[in-house]
Amino acid sequence: MKRILAVVVICCLLIPGVAMAKSKQSTPLTGTWDCVAHGLSNGDVNFTLYLTQKEDNSVTGCVASPLGSADLTSIVVKDNNLEILIDAPHATYHLSGKCEKNQVSGTWSKDSSPTGKWEGRKSSDSPDPK
Repeated sequence: MKRILAVVVICCLLIPGVAMAKSKQSTPLTGTWDCVAHGLSNGDVNFTLYLTQKEDNSVTGCVASPLGSADLTSIVVKDNNLEILIDAPHATYHLSGKCEKNQVSGTWSKDSSPTGKWEGRKSSDSPDPK
């Protein structure tokens, strides 16, 4: 009887801890992504994506680069595919890519013209640009 009571007590103590650990896990895209765009006339350009993925799989975020920063206009995630639209003051950018683990790669275009490839790696689980 004492063994059964001990097992019940241990289970009651462990279950809330396991539930809390699961609820604190970040979603796959949430975080800071260090990226580079290839194919520009002046060479490669580094940029950073700050993404927040919610439990309903919707994603919001912003981008920072030497050209400036902007909120991401739209982000669509389906399976491992990622589509990002950025309406920046000087142009509209479209990024599409495939996300696997903590890496993403694909193509980008400026104002609907195909222009190059891009890649990124998740550097932090925090999406805070500060």
